This record gives sequence, C-alpha cells and structure tokens, in this order.
Amino acid sequence: MSGDLKLADYLNHPATEPNRKGFGLGLLAAGEIDSRVLAVCADLTESTQMHFFKDKFPDRFIDVGAAEQNLVTLGSGLAAMGKIPFVSSYSAFSPGRNWEQVRTTICLNDRPVKIVGSHSGVSVGPDGATHQMLEDIALMRVLPNMIVIAPADSIEAKKATLAMARSPKPNYLRLAREAIPIITTEDTPFEIGPAYILKEGSDVSLAGTGTMTYHALLAAEQLAKQGINAEVLHIPTIKPLDDGTILTSVRKTGAVVTVEEGQIIGGLGGAIAELLSEELPTPIKRIGMNDHFGESGEMTELMTHFGLDAKHIVLAAHNVLALKKP
Repeated sequence: MSGDLKLADYLNHPATEPNRKGFGLGLLAAGEIDSRVLAVCADLTESTQMHFFKDKFPDRFIDVGAAEQNLVTLGSGLAAMGKIPFVSSYSAFSPGRNWEQVRTTICLNDRPVKIVGSHSGVSVGPDGATHQMLEDIALMRVLPNMIVIAPADSIEAKKATLAMARSPKPNYLRLAREAIPIITTEDTPFEIGPAYILKEGSDVSLAGTGTMTYHALLAAEQLAKQGINAEVLHIPTIKPLDDGTILTSVRKTGAVVTVEEGQIIGGLGGAIAELLSEELPTPIKRIGMNDHFGESGEMTELMTHFGLDAKHIVLAAHNVLALKKP
C-alpha cells in the first residue's frame, strides 16, 4: 500500500515513546469498547503497560504470577468461553518459555488469544542475552493460525492492539522496551495484513519491520545523498506476509535489503527470502542478528555493534546493488 501515509517528522528531532505504552493505551481503549476484553499478566503489569487497563477494569484483570505456561493456557480457556484475552509477559518468557502451550492450547484449537511479547530485541540493553529475545518472530510465524505483528512505534502499536481485539485469530504482538522515534501519526493507516510503502524509490527496496523501519528511513535519506533512490517498505504484519506489495516493489527495484531486530534465520528476512525464491529470484541482503545471541550494553552501542543501524543498512544496499543484473 502506498500514497500519502501522513508520516510524522521523523528526521528533525522526532518525538520518542516506547511502543509498549501504545499497546497499554490501546488495550485500555479496547476494553472500553468491548466488555469481553480481558487482561492477563505474568507478574509484569507495569513493565508490559497493562496497568492502564488494570486501574480502569480491576475485575477484568488477572495476574497469574511468574507462570507463563499457565498464562497462555488460561488465555485459551477464556477465549473458548467467548472472551477476548490479551496475555502479556516479556517475549523471552512468552513465547520463549511457553511455546508448546501456545502451539497446543491456542493455535491447534484456533483460539483468538492475543499474545503480547514485550522487551524484544537487543534494545533491551543491559539485561543481556537471556532477556534479549531474538527468535520470537521465527517461533511464532511457523505456527499455523498465528498472526505476527511488529509495530513501528507507539501510535501504530495502539492501532494494532485495537485491530487485534477485533481479529478472530490468534495474534502475537512484538514490542520493544526503550523509547523509540515516532514515525507515524494518528492519520497514518494501519490494518492487519498490508505492508506500506513509506517512501517511493526505484533502485533498491529497504523492507523493515518493527522498530527497524525508522532506521531504514534514515538509510534511505543517506542513500539519496549518494544518488541512490531507495524505496522503503514498512511491514508491520510479518504473517500473513503482504506478498503483493513486496513483489511489486522488488520487481521495480530489482534488489532488496530486509531489516529487523531479530534473527534473520526464520525472521522477516527469512520470510521474504522464501517468497522471492519461489516467485521472483532477486539479490537480497538481510540485516539483523546473524545466528548470534545478544550481549549486555546500552541500546545504541548494541545496535551499532550488531550492525543494526542506518550505516550498516546503507552498506548492505551498496552490496546488493552490486549483485543486480545490468
């Protein structure tokens, strides 16, 4: 999807906010709209921003304690009884610890449980490798019936939460810990499913998801100064993948760089590589974690250390352009 998407001024001192806060406000709004919405947490109420909902609807809030397997199993039972349960924890624990319960009690039964994995990616920072969940996209997109969403910022996270409440399917929402630049506005469109062309281009497609779409936009600005016209795709819904928009962009540019804050094996990069190998073999470079665990450090230094910043996206674009057929 392309056109005037009414983006924020993300280049000149952008406002920042954790996208998990957008989820918290979206959950509150969803609860005000539909009394079937329930919130279930695993002893991380404020960290996952469920406290907004808890304060307004204490009788519709459940804290199961540090019991993530029980968290999603309870969610499945609530969904079976006609409720719309949102279940939240750190993504390192959900789906990191309870994947089998997600698979068996939620996906196998096609229960519309909304699983919220907060504190994903290396941007968790000083908490280190144990808490820097990098494999969750791969874990969740492989599950039948599961929808996988990674919003770019807090505004889009709120919209995604409201859309999830209306979805009849299991959903996974991937959120970050730290404040990140706001690139969308209240008028920017969002639906579950579509990818969005944030910047038109003709030389290379930069396909980002979640927090990394901002860095793809920065890279496109740097490439423009070098005479390279990059197209930027934002892919908030990783599953189901918007094959049509991606293929249209790649047919035009003939080269693609994927950008994500997670493992490129099985993640967005893997998904797009699978699509292109079957439909449109194309030179591709994948930016993300390359078969490596995270480390402890500040967010900015980790992003640079692992090559997840605009500088490395620009380098990858040059590398993939060199592979294009003349």
